[in-house]
Amino acid sequence: MKYPIYPGKPYPLGATWDGEGVNFSLYAENAVKVQLCLFDGDDTDAREERFTLTERTHQVWHCYIPGLRPGQRYGYRVDGPYEPTAGHRYNAHKLLLDPYAKAISGIVYTHEAQLGYEVGHPDGDLSLSNVDSAPYVPKSIVVDPAFDWEGDKQLNIPFHKTIFYEAHVKGFTMLNPEVPEPLRGTYAGLGHPATVDYLKKLGITAIELMPVHQFVNDRQSEGLSNYWGYNSIGFFAPEARYASSGTMGQQVQEFKSMVKALHAAGIEVIMDVVYNHTAEGNHLGPTLCFKGIDNANYYRLTEDPRYYMDYTGTGNTLNANLPIVLRLIMDSLRYWITEMHVDGFRFDLAATLARELHEVDRLSAFFDIIHQDPVISQVKLIAEPWDLGEGGYQVGNFPPGWAEWNGKYRDCVRDYWRGAESTLSEFAERFTGSSDLYQDDYRRPTASINFVTAHDGFTLHDLVSYNEKHNEANGEDNQDGESHNRSWNCGAEGPTDDAEVNALRARQKRNFIATLMLSQGVPMLLAGDEIGRTQGGNNNAYCQDNEISWVHWDQLDETLLRFTRKLIALRRKHPVFCRRKWFTGQPIKGLGVEDIAWFLPDGREMPDENWDHDFARSLAVFLSGHGIHSLGEKGERIIDDSFYLIFNAHHEPLEFVLPKDRKYGNVWEKVIDTNDDGDETVQESHTAGEAVQIAGRAIQVYRQLNSTQSRS
Repeated sequence: MKYPIYPGKPYPLGATWDGEGVNFSLYAENAVKVQLCLFDGDDTDAREERFTLTERTHQVWHCYIPGLRPGQRYGYRVDGPYEPTAGHRYNAHKLLLDPYAKAISGIVYTHEAQLGYEVGHPDGDLSLSNVDSAPYVPKSIVVDPAFDWEGDKQLNIPFHKTIFYEAHVKGFTMLNPEVPEPLRGTYAGLGHPATVDYLKKLGITAIELMPVHQFVNDRQSEGLSNYWGYNSIGFFAPEARYASSGTMGQQVQEFKSMVKALHAAGIEVIMDVVYNHTAEGNHLGPTLCFKGIDNANYYRLTEDPRYYMDYTGTGNTLNANLPIVLRLIMDSLRYWITEMHVDGFRFDLAATLARELHEVDRLSAFFDIIHQDPVISQVKLIAEPWDLGEGGYQVGNFPPGWAEWNGKYRDCVRDYWRGAESTLSEFAERFTGSSDLYQDDYRRPTASINFVTAHDGFTLHDLVSYNEKHNEANGEDNQDGESHNRSWNCGAEGPTDDAEVNALRARQKRNFIATLMLSQGVPMLLAGDEIGRTQGGNNNAYCQDNEISWVHWDQLDETLLRFTRKLIALRRKHPVFCRRKWFTGQPIKGLGVEDIAWFLPDGREMPDENWDHDFARSLAVFLSGHGIHSLGEKGERIIDDSFYLIFNAHHEPLEFVLPKDRKYGNVWEKVIDTNDDGDETVQESHTAGEAVQIAGRAIQVYRQLNSTQSRS
C-alpha cells in the first residue's frame, strides 16, 4: 500500500470519500504527533502502513490520500504526554478508533492489550504499556454515503398521534420464524416485511431502538455479554453485530434500508443514544478512542485529573461543557437525521448532559445548542430525565421542546393496580398528562412519555408474576437490579397452575395496557408485553444475549395481543384520549358540560375531600369529546365521542352508577371491560342513572351514544 499524502482539509472531521480519494481529519488538541494507520488483510493479522500527519489547523490534524476507496480500514496512533496526574493518557502503542468513524469493522471486545498501562505494575495506571493493541481493536472503515432513498424522508408524526414501541434490534426478531433465519437479529430482520407488518397491525407509529451506536462488549465471562448496548464507542457507526452481512460497511446500507422499510409503513425510527459516557471506563479502563486522543478535553475529570467524574455509574462522563464535545454530539445527531433519516432520539441519563459544573442546569450549553439548531430541534427529543449523581432525578424539569420518560407515571400506575397506599389525586394527575410536572413551563400533555415497563426492569408479565427480582443468571448473586419494583405476583411467585392466580394476572396485564393507552400523554409499550413475554423474573437482563431476553414468538398470548391491538386502535381513532392541550375542568362554551369530570361510585361528582384518601381505590371519569380544546392540523375543530371510564383497583366487585345528570349523556355503550377474557367485549347499553357491576381490579369503558344511535 503505497500512496501519496496531501495536506487535505480540517473540515469535515472523520474520513470523507469524494470519489477520488479520502480526506482524514482528527481533533487532538494536546497531541504532539498523529499517525494515520491504513490496514490491509484480516483484522487480527493485518498489514499496517503509517502516515505521519504534518498538517495541523488549530487543534485539527488532517491529510488527503488519493486513490483510497470505501471499505478501506484505518485507525490512528496519537502521541503526546503520558501524564495521568495531569489528565493526559497518550500512548502511541494503542491503535485508536476515529471518533467520527461511520462504520467499524467488527465487534469491539475488551482485551488486556488495550490498556494504556502495564498490568500488574506497582504504579498501576501511572505506568506505561508498550504492548501494541492493533491486533485486538477493530478498524474504522471509510464508507460510501450513496444510497437510493427513493424520496424517503422523516415522517414528522405529531407527538399526540404517536405510539412508541421500545425494542432491541436483535432480541425482537431472533426467534421469529416468519423472518428468514439469516436475517434474524439484524437490521434486515427488523426491516423484513413480516416484522413491519406485525408492527403496523399492532398500531405502532414509532419504534424506539435500544442503542445501535457501535458499543463495546465488556461482559464476556460465563457465557454473558453486553446485550443492551449502553456502552458506546462509535457515535456515528451502526453496531456491526446487527448486520446480516460481513461485507465492510454493510451495516450502514442495511440500517438505511431498515429505516426506509419502516417509513414506508408509516413507522418512525427513534434511537436510544448514550452521549453521557463512553465505553473507556475509569482510570483503569481501556484506551480505545477518546482517552488516547485527548483525554483531558473529552472527559470530565476530578480535582485530581488522574480520575474521572462519574455521574453514570460506568466510570466516566463526557464533558458536554466543552465545544469539541458538544460539536461531536451535535454532528452525530445531525448525521443520523440527515444521512440515516431517523426521526428522533431518546437520550440516556440525559440529566448528565445538563450538568454545567456539578449541579443539573436546564439552561446548559447543551440545550442552547439543541434549540437553535434548525435540524436537530425539528425531530423528536426525549429525555431519560435522571442520572446517578446528586440531584440527578429531574422528571418534569427539562425545557420546552423536550418530552420525558415519566418515571412518576410508571410508579403511580404500578402502585394503583397493586393496591399500595396512594391517593386518587396522584393517579388522576398522571392519567390526565401530569400537568403538575409540565404545565407551568408551557409544555403540553405530550411532554409526558407514559410507560409502565421498559427494558430496565420487569416485563409486563413479570410485573404481575413476581414480588422479588430473580437475577441469579447474571452471576452477581442477585445483588444487581432494582429491589423496589412496585410489583405484585397476584398470590404466587413465578409460574403457577393456580387458575385463579393466572386469571388475575391476565386481568392485571389488561388493566395496565388499558390504563396506558387511555391516559393523556404519549404511550410507550415495551416490545413483547403485548404477547406476554417473560424474562423469568430477571429485572436487569443487560448481559443476557440469549433466550432470557429474546422475544419468544412461539409462546405468544393471542388473546392479550388482540386486546392490545383493540386498545391501540381505540386510542388512535378517538382524539379524546390523546389531546394536544390540557383539560380545563370548566364548562364548554355553549354546552354546559365540562371537558372532564370525576365521579364516585354512587354517580355523584367527586368532592374535594375524597381526592386525598389513601385508602380509596375506585373512581370514574367523564371525558367530553366536544371538549378536546384543540384544532386539527388544518384549523378544523375536532369533535369526538364522549367516554365514561370506570377504574376499580379494589379487590372486590363494586356497583357504579352512571352519571345521573343527563348533561353527561343519556345512553352509554360498553366498549371495553378488562374482566372480559374473550376476544370481544359484549357491547351492551345502559342509561343515565343505571347501576353497572364492575369486577374487582378491572376497568370498564363506555362510549356515549347520541340521539341518532340506536340502543343495542
